[in-house]
Amino acid sequence: MTVTDPGPPPGTPPEPSLRDPCAERGPAGDLLHAGDAPHGLDVFLTGRVFMDMIFTGLPGLPPPGTELVTDGLGSAPGGVANLAVAMSRLGLRTGLAAAFGDDLFGAYLWRALAEQEGVDLRWSREITGWPTPVTVSLAYDSDRSMVTYARPFPPGGTAPVTAPPAAATCFVDIDRPVPGWALELRRAGTRVFADVAWDPTETWSTDVLDRLRHVDVFLPNAVEAMAYTRTRTPEEALHALADRVPVVAVKQGAAGAIAIDSTTGEQARAEALPVEALDPTGAGDVFAAGFCFGTLAGWPLAHRLSFANLCAGLSVRHHSGSLGAPCWGEIAAFGDTGEVPPEVLERYAFIVPYIPEAELERGHDWVTRAEPTLR
Repeated sequence: MTVTDPGPPPGTPPEPSLRDPCAERGPAGDLLHAGDAPHGLDVFLTGRVFMDMIFTGLPGLPPPGTELVTDGLGSAPGGVANLAVAMSRLGLRTGLAAAFGDDLFGAYLWRALAEQEGVDLRWSREITGWPTPVTVSLAYDSDRSMVTYARPFPPGGTAPVTAPPAAATCFVDIDRPVPGWALELRRAGTRVFADVAWDPTETWSTDVLDRLRHVDVFLPNAVEAMAYTRTRTPEEALHALADRVPVVAVKQGAAGAIAIDSTTGEQARAEALPVEALDPTGAGDVFAAGFCFGTLAGWPLAHRLSFANLCAGLSVRHHSGSLGAPCWGEIAAFGDTGEVPPEVLERYAFIVPYIPEAELERGHDWVTRAEPTLR
């Protein structure tokens, strides 16, 4: 006879499950930091955190005056949290400075990042009376539409980062001037990684390229790279950007990625992971996390690029935004799933020494992933 768990007694308020889905992030970080003093961050981030709600299984968008019912819904931290979660899941010591609303969504996001995902929030703050930004994503026909609600910060609601923590790397968006805290960290030896957002005006101001003088690693996608450099192919854009920034990698989605490291003279091309893509939400951030890990591990450019593609490829197999970022348990188990042939798996043999031994022993029988907050 099967006994059903009756759950908590009547009158008990619900409590979200914040179990760590990546318990192996600690051992992985220890492998990366072997011999290093256990102080300072691997990466420091700032930005806006969103409450992402992702509806899946839709046949299309609902026409006016109608209602669609679906059985697929996930919710997760979004915005800069996509990058923070992906970094932390690989074992990187991750610090985040962000604003959180004083509502229920803000409370969940803070707890999910700090308690479940191990992100250090000592530089973050709650803003009284400010509602948490929310994005609703409607996924259908391998595409998605999004609706976002976000209110501006109240006067004096946020304070600039005036005392940035010691960190091996930091991430900035160069669609706006590089912040002073990042310049300060760079002078102290921190590597500055940068991405750029889509330009809704499609003017592609060359001011963005001028800001690359303050950047060490630039990770645009192919469309952005070609638009800003006024070039016709990703390869032309890559070489144009390599004249401005020490390391540049251009993401090409299913076509993989290409990169140049001018500090070593390396050039590399890596194929995308041949898997069925369900949702690309946050894939660029997962790519950046993998590239950052490989950089801190001291890998050659081809390995950095391949690992970034591997992480991004694993993430797009799930409808889950930030919670689709892979853990080392999933990375270790992927080779046993049979999704790709052995000759493809051989490209990633270099990461085996960085997989905690316990994960190799568990294999395909142990793959964990955070549950969505709404089922």
